[in-house]
Amino acid sequence: MKIGDPARIQLIFERALVENCLVPDLWIRYSRYLDRQLRVKDVVLSVHSRAVRNCPWTVALWTRYLLAMERHGVDHQMISATFETALSAGFIQATDYVEIWQVYLDYLRRRVDFRQDSSKELEELRSMFTRALEYLQQEVEERLSESGDPSCVIMQSWARVEARLCNNMQKARELWDSIMTRGNAKYANMWLEYYNLERAHGDTQHCRKALHRAVQCTSDYPEHVCEVLLTMERTEGTLEDWDVAVQKTETRLARVNEQRMKAAEKEAALVQQEEERVEQRKKVRAEKKALKKKKKTRGADKRKADEEDEREWGEEEEEQPCKRRRLENSVASAVAAATQEDTEVAGRCVTIDVAPPSKQKEKAASLKLDMPKVAHDSSKDSVTVFVSNLPYSMDEPEVKLRPLFEACGEVVQIRPVFSNRGDFRGYCYVEFKEEKSARQALELDRKKVEGRPMFVSPCVDKSKNPDFKVFRYSTTLEKHKLFISGLPFSCTKEELEDICKAHGTVKDLRLVTNRAGKPKGLAYVEYENESQASQAVMKMDGMTIKENVIKVAISNPPQRKVPEKPEVRTPMVPRQMYGARGKGRTQLSLLPRALQRHTAAPQAENGPALGPATTASMTTEAPKMSNADFAKLLLRK
Repeated sequence: MKIGDPARIQLIFERALVENCLVPDLWIRYSRYLDRQLRVKDVVLSVHSRAVRNCPWTVALWTRYLLAMERHGVDHQMISATFETALSAGFIQATDYVEIWQVYLDYLRRRVDFRQDSSKELEELRSMFTRALEYLQQEVEERLSESGDPSCVIMQSWARVEARLCNNMQKARELWDSIMTRGNAKYANMWLEYYNLERAHGDTQHCRKALHRAVQCTSDYPEHVCEVLLTMERTEGTLEDWDVAVQKTETRLARVNEQRMKAAEKEAALVQQEEERVEQRKKVRAEKKALKKKKKTRGADKRKADEEDEREWGEEEEEQPCKRRRLENSVASAVAAATQEDTEVAGRCVTIDVAPPSKQKEKAASLKLDMPKVAHDSSKDSVTVFVSNLPYSMDEPEVKLRPLFEACGEVVQIRPVFSNRGDFRGYCYVEFKEEKSARQALELDRKKVEGRPMFVSPCVDKSKNPDFKVFRYSTTLEKHKLFISGLPFSCTKEELEDICKAHGTVKDLRLVTNRAGKPKGLAYVEYENESQASQAVMKMDGMTIKENVIKVAISNPPQRKVPEKPEVRTPMVPRQMYGARGKGRTQLSLLPRALQRHTAAPQAENGPALGPATTASMTTEAPKMSNADFAKLLLRK
């Protein structure tokens, strides 16, 4: 763009748009360059048309398109048709509709010749102003649940056109009355705008009337409105007008100051209440800490008492054998009596120390003992389904699951799996008589059983089929399916379906839950076609549901990382033989350096590890040397 070669700039923009055709900012930069620099009608309008076709949700592209068509003298009917297409594009925000209406109304205003009292163009402009107000009130506010024009910008433009260009102050006053009745009477800037319009095109009487109403209604900047009223009366009013204005302003300002004092007192009271709550919370925390400390000391005292009791019991148990030995030396009848007493004491100890098992575990244990152990027959996998994620607390799983699966076909056997203690492990095998019954049972997947989603999958030996996947949902891009995140946990399937139906035909809707059946705030919505899904993305993304702002996008799950295969290990080198004391800790060579330099003989056993080539070539070991030989070598150096 600095060099200024139009052909090269246009070519680079076109290349960028090939890969980024859904980026509105790029289209805006391209169209801005063409509107300001190139200004070739066919090229400019073609690019604008492509821009709104690729990014119809961006109001800035539509406004630029309408302005470009007007700039290049396109026929009025074509511009009106383009505007109607923009209204049906489905903008996300209500303010976007206000912006596109303003651009179109400005275009219609520029077509009117206001030197004539009445014309076809003027009537069309007035009818479009009326249609714009009705459209924003009926279509936009009802669909998006918000007012896109709270300040009544379009109505203000209409009032200015009537006052300045048509010299129709009566119509302008009616429009301003309507503006004030829509909740704008409390704002000083709205009254001052009306006052300036009356000042420029009306009369002093209506100016005074407007300011008197502003003094009574304004709540944000009443001092400013009072000052404007006093200034006008000082410049143009009589003494009576001045007295009335002073009285009204003083009364109003006194009331405003009183209201502000009450609001300040209320705010101070709220602050004081909050401080008291904070102090109360601190006291409660301190009390809880003190109770915890007391419990700890009590627990320590209790542990000491238990240890002392255990010691006493230990001493008594040590004394009991001595008593028994004494009883053995006594008379036979005494021995019998003693043994009877011992059995009674033992019986009492058993009843005191051992607690009876819970009824639930007794039932599970008895059920596990009654059921014979059946080895899994892999030849029956085609007529068997694997059922998991069942509640561990389920009593008699076979009895509860049989009616559920018998609806799919004749059930041969239900094999629940128990632990060694007799506890149900949350999964089982269901064997049918026919294979079609097993296939039909797979449709029961994710059905809730005692508050948890039951997982039903084919019975497949994963050791023989490691690539088998149970996950039944697609993990690739699906342009007709939406992924919704950020949903409130209390949102039900029916509530979400009612919201999604407003944007197209919903074929399927799935709320994502965890293993316990509790929602995760995610959902997948399948529409009939891609266009309905794209419209739903534009209209639902950023929507607020139960105070939660949701995110909506086309379903395109990220690819899962495939675990890397372990590297193939190279064949191991044969282990080197070491001396009688094994491998040394440091593997340092103890040969003198002189010997290592001048000889090509292989190193000793306690030297560095020899390579395979060296060990292969070495046929004979080096002759063993004594200390005297080493001394001669050192002296020779």
